[in-house]
Amino acid sequence: MRSMRRPPSANSRNKHQGTDWSNVADWYSDHLGDAGSEYHQKVVLPGVMRLLDPKPGQQVLDIASGQGVLCRLLAGRGACVTGVESAAPLIERARQLDAAIDPAVAALVTYFRADARDLASAVPPQAFDSAACVLAIQNIHPIAPVFEGAARALKPTGRLVLVMMHPCFRGPRETSWGWDELAKVQYRRVDRYLIPRKAPIVAHPGRKNSPYTWTFHKPLEAYARALRAAGMLIDSIEEWTSHKKSDSGPRARAENVAREEIPMFMAIRAVRAPS
Repeated sequence: MRSMRRPPSANSRNKHQGTDWSNVADWYSDHLGDAGSEYHQKVVLPGVMRLLDPKPGQQVLDIASGQGVLCRLLAGRGACVTGVESAAPLIERARQLDAAIDPAVAALVTYFRADARDLASAVPPQAFDSAACVLAIQNIHPIAPVFEGAARALKPTGRLVLVMMHPCFRGPRETSWGWDELAKVQYRRVDRYLIPRKAPIVAHPGRKNSPYTWTFHKPLEAYARALRAAGMLIDSIEEWTSHKKSDSGPRARAENVAREEIPMFMAIRAVRAPS
């Protein structure tokens, strides 16, 4: 486990920092929970399942599968699921949860340890009806190999669903909530957007020698360009808002309006072009 006294700056010269979450696996497992966070359960996973529309017996690939939250959900629908994850502790946790929650579901899920940027090392070509990468693509750099690997793994016209924190409004360190006292409006401030950058995610802020990993900001055009170069055609973009509501306090109405207007997540569905 790599650690340091303070998180590195976004301009760190260490260009070889890994992007897997092995060194924060325990923190991530505790943070996410066995069935995903509240946002996963209320917003993200229902949207992913609708966009994927899995059918019993279909082969589905979960890229950066973590502790298997989506894998179990897909297997519960009768899909045959392959999870690819680079962090060994998360794979071990996924297998434990699968067996404990439902052995019949566990029988439909297979995990491989591999980098999302090297899917060819783990999965065969044109083997999957659909694939997903949920709240992980923003933690991977570069993204071009991920999309190339997904396109290779999908059957012609196979679907890839990506979900990320909205790159326009939820950029780490460069976006924040603000309050206009005169207009009584809550707004989202965006200080930077177009220039790609990275920022550390510190597992335990304020704790000395806390482990960390990276998140990478890219503008929307970077995702569209990389998907197109991989032979993937975008057929749907959705922007998902928070499910939470404020029901008390002087700013409750303004907070709810802001939540409804400023999305928290973005989902992209792309289809592999026919051969």
